[in-house]
Amino acid sequence: MANKRNLKKDINYVYGSIIEMVYAWEANNPGKNTEAGEAIIDEAIASFDAIIVRVNDRNQENVAAHFKAINKDLEASAAALIEKINAL
Repeated sequence: MANKRNLKKDINYVYGSIIEMVYAWEANNPGKNTEAGEAIIDEAIASFDAIIVRVNDRNQENVAAHFKAINKDLEASAAALIEKINAL
């Protein structure tokens, strides 16, 4: 099981990479609509905030299961955002 610090680093890295992917797409496609990219960035930030709140929740009886569930949700959220980036 990952500790809280490493989980937070992973979350930050995943969402930071997704935002960088959107910025790279916008830089390589200057004539395209950037509102869709901005919407993806906003969704990534909202997902990041929601997951960090869950990580900082101290009222969990089974911490290992709680962190595993957060990790699964992180993977699902990241996959959905990457699909949206690919659809741009």
